[in-house]
Amino acid sequence: MRAPGRRAAGGAAAPRGPGRRRGEARRRRPPARRFSRRRVCRFRVDHTRYIDFKAYRMLRDFVTERGKMIPRRISGNCAKHQRMLSTAVKRARVMALLGFTHR
Repeated sequence: MRAPGRRAAGGAAAPRGPGRRRGEARRRRPPARRFSRRRVCRFRVDHTRYIDFKAYRMLRDFVTERGKMIPRRISGNCAKHQRMLSTAVKRARVMALLGFTHR
């Protein structure tokens, strides 16, 4: 048995910051709010029905230098056109119009 108020041998307590007492909860800072204007889907504005995989110059705008597809929240595409865009990029990669990597 151990004495009251003592830790077990080898047990490490969670580190406390300066000025905090035992059992005191750590307060989290509220997250910074970023207000930015909602981007509009480029394909909705142009009334595009089909995204052609052969238009690789247009597809390059939605792919990073590393070859990753840009997510919807950054590109501003709607869900429907983002799905069509991802299919077109994948087809263009297979047809060697776009690269899989950044080379």
